[in-house]
Amino acid sequence: MQRAALFRGGDAQMAAGDLGELLVPYMPTIRVPKSGDRVYKTECAFSYDSPDSEGGLYVCMNTFLGFGREHIERHYRKTGQCVFLHLKRHVIQKVPGASGGALPKRRNAKLFLDLEISSDLNSDDFEYEDEAKLVIFPDHYEISLPNIEELPALVTIACDALLSAKSPYRKQEPDSWEEELQASKHAKTLVQLDNGVRIPPSGWKCSKCDLRENLWLNLTDGSVLCGKWFFDGSGGNGHAMEHYKETGYPLAVKLGTITPDGADVYSFDEEEPVLDPHIAKHLAHFGIDMLQMQVTENGLRDNDIKPRVSEWEVIQEAGVKLKPMYGPGYTGMKNLGNSCYLNAVMQAIFSIPEFQRAYVGNLPRIFDYSPLDPTQDFNTQMAKLGHGLLSGQYSKPPMKSELIEQVMKEEHKPQHNGISPRMFKAFISKGHPEFSSNRQQDAQEFFLHLINLVERNPVGSENPSDVFRFLVEERTQCCQSRKVRYTERVDYIMQLPVAMEAATNKDELIAYELKRREAEAARRPLPELVRAKIPFSACLQAFSEPSNVEDFWSSALQAKSAGVKTSRFASFPEYLVVQIKKFTFGLDWIPKKLDVSIDMPDFLDISHLRARGLQPGEEELPDIAPPIVIPDDPKGIYSLDIDESSVMQLAEMGFPLEACRKAVYYTGNLGAEVAFNWIIAHMEEPDFAEPLVIPAFGEVASSGAAALGAVGLDNQPPEEMVAIIISMGFQRNLAIQALKATNNNLERALEWIFSHPDPEEESDPSLDTMDMENNANANILAETGSEGPRIKDGPGRYELFGFISHMGTSTMSGHYVCHLRKEGRWVIYNDLRVCASERPPKDLGYIYFYHRIPS
Repeated sequence: MQRAALFRGGDAQMAAGDLGELLVPYMPTIRVPKSGDRVYKTECAFSYDSPDSEGGLYVCMNTFLGFGREHIERHYRKTGQCVFLHLKRHVIQKVPGASGGALPKRRNAKLFLDLEISSDLNSDDFEYEDEAKLVIFPDHYEISLPNIEELPALVTIACDALLSAKSPYRKQEPDSWEEELQASKHAKTLVQLDNGVRIPPSGWKCSKCDLRENLWLNLTDGSVLCGKWFFDGSGGNGHAMEHYKETGYPLAVKLGTITPDGADVYSFDEEEPVLDPHIAKHLAHFGIDMLQMQVTENGLRDNDIKPRVSEWEVIQEAGVKLKPMYGPGYTGMKNLGNSCYLNAVMQAIFSIPEFQRAYVGNLPRIFDYSPLDPTQDFNTQMAKLGHGLLSGQYSKPPMKSELIEQVMKEEHKPQHNGISPRMFKAFISKGHPEFSSNRQQDAQEFFLHLINLVERNPVGSENPSDVFRFLVEERTQCCQSRKVRYTERVDYIMQLPVAMEAATNKDELIAYELKRREAEAARRPLPELVRAKIPFSACLQAFSEPSNVEDFWSSALQAKSAGVKTSRFASFPEYLVVQIKKFTFGLDWIPKKLDVSIDMPDFLDISHLRARGLQPGEEELPDIAPPIVIPDDPKGIYSLDIDESSVMQLAEMGFPLEACRKAVYYTGNLGAEVAFNWIIAHMEEPDFAEPLVIPAFGEVASSGAAALGAVGLDNQPPEEMVAIIISMGFQRNLAIQALKATNNNLERALEWIFSHPDPEEESDPSLDTMDMENNANANILAETGSEGPRIKDGPGRYELFGFISHMGTSTMSGHYVCHLRKEGRWVIYNDLRVCASERPPKDLGYIYFYHRIPS
């Protein structure tokens, strides 16, 4: 028996008949992948090594985890697993005389699914060759595959099952659906109305709202309506779906995707993307000639929606030749299909030294103490991502042509440019109804979700998210008695309103709006966009101005009264994150984006917003709780004032009426926006649309409270209500006490808290039990025990070092790009593309990152 040293390049062959004997001691550890097993054969659990990498990828035959050559020994030492399947893709020079011009040939293509073909190679000269071997540790015995006659049957079956297993990320890959599209059952018999409708080649908009993106043409009656959340991840207001429910017309094609080769077609009846073999005929009925149509990036034709195209061009710095950047800190991230929000946020996060030290600086310790399945460990995946972005290992400049030619004569060693964060996204979004989807998301919401996970997974003595934490002092004043109350809460983002009334170019805006309406009426190209120019000082002023407190209960008057609230910084964070509140709702509750330009400063001083506390001459509101009205209803069901205007706003968005009533009730009449978030979190539950049943005093709702995650111990408050109160900056125990004292009425609980700002000294054992059981759900904004919140206070002077910009009309669609200032110059991170920025559009950003200037 001979051995081949894997890392020494040996290629010796074992004697026939010895393989079975060699594998006998390891047979109990070799498993056949079953349904539900995740097989990681395209990516290392600790790095971004793959079968394309120089050392290939090792897949454990017991756990099915993949490891690069640098990390395989760690897994062997930790688990004792000895048998691995080594996967390697080679790029070799074609044999002279081989046919040229075709795509690179893949030998043994079934061995590697979801591996992308490098676009850097000349397919006329090079081809792929995939190789698989069994490797036995610790002596690195190699057994080449296939070797069916000599291997035990179990080993052969296990290897075949592993090689043919589907990617664990298949559900995240939108492109995977393309192979599975089936012809619609309605395509052959589709009835088209002779209503004279003709669709113009451009200038489309939804016939029920003003949206100009994600538009769908109904192939029965020619209606042009906006979509909701279809397979391409775009967003809309769901008018296309509403039209189907009203008419039953089943097929729609997405405008902007029509080419001579086909189009994106969706079947409302079959609830999936489909093929329409007769699409050319169906489009011709409405005057559309497929041969004349061309698809463009983002589904927009060149002459479509010039204002939006302009925004895309400005933010992405299109039309300017940008110099690519390579090396440590200049690594791009692949867009997995509407994952640009994640890419932009993570690039900004790992530009911060505290996060670099916490994860990349502690990488050896994090990896060594990772659980047996490191793909399901937050700190491991954060360290992996941080190292991938900062090491420079996956951001290398292209080799010079003569060097490439010299290397290619032997074997091509691929350059890794950019990383694909599939494993990171799969873990960080697990269990979240939105981030686990392929739909576009709000970068601000993802930032807070990430901070939540950082808080819940400590990585060392200091939490890196502390650099964002700050205390907000809220001063509430009774307008009648003039008495005040001061409270504090923790926050991570400064949200600045857009002061539209302060626009400095109002005359230009009025003139543009008139021209735009005239152009739409005459079906002419739209005029060049004029954006509202808003002074940053006006936004800062709007942030500091008092706001009205609805339904304010004055403890001085023992009655409801008018109240106003002002917010100030009780502490200034090390890093100040500023969100421009560009996304809002119109009068018809249709989400829209304020397309504005704000002169964001490079240097920011907010020292004048420092909180001052109770001032001489001010009198505090008495510490008196509002009265609790206990209903007298023997049946256990009583009426409650529900904000019907919020209910109707939600119902007009297409949600079931009873679900809207439940959402408004369980969020304490805090408004349609909060209720909308409740709906999104609970819309998949079986009792989502069932009638609202309100419990009597001392009882728990059978459906509603269960839907909120309530714990059935001593009538504990619903966990989601607790989370809502914690998100406002109050301690968890205080939130639970308030809800218990007010029969789980969120609105009254908040009033109770304002009249009881200090939690009780004594601890309720049941609260401690519940807190331990629900620790995973504890909100990041909760203060940490008697020591108070963790803050890094200092001067309120800052310098801009990064910003995230959004293109599109809604957070549910569009694209995100990140700009960061590194080594004295601005750099644009546009997914995989990392370049030196020439014209950073600082006035069009959505989220800004400032670093404190040392005093």
